[in-house]
Amino acid sequence: MEGKSAASPSLPADAPAVFRATVHGLAFADRSRHLDRVDTGARLLLIPDPPGARLEQVWVHLPGRDPDPVGHLPDEIGRWLAPWMRDGGRARARALRVGDEEIPSWKRLLVEVTCEGRPPRD
Repeated sequence: MEGKSAASPSLPADAPAVFRATVHGLAFADRSRHLDRVDTGARLLLIPDPPGARLEQVWVHLPGRDPDPVGHLPDEIGRWLAPWMRDGGRARARALRVGDEEIPSWKRLLVEVTCEGRPPRD
């Protein structure tokens, strides 16, 4: 990538390096079917929307051959995390809690996200 530093970019000043979030969008496109394959502690992939997307979202995917997303992180997180990831920041997620169909879709999957970059700028 021409013009980009090899080091991960600094996190925004108000962004936590580790945080928990629910995964949204499970109710659409039958994405909740993927939860049968997610166990507590499972590692999940985070993929940001490409530049120019209408919303800045970070999608949660199962690792492996299935390219379908499970859902996305909340919009208020995607607004800072997606640009940071596209700029070279790395984030990883693991499942903390996986609920069943009796739990509202937006509360069914709780993940812990760890951002691997330089500390926030002062």
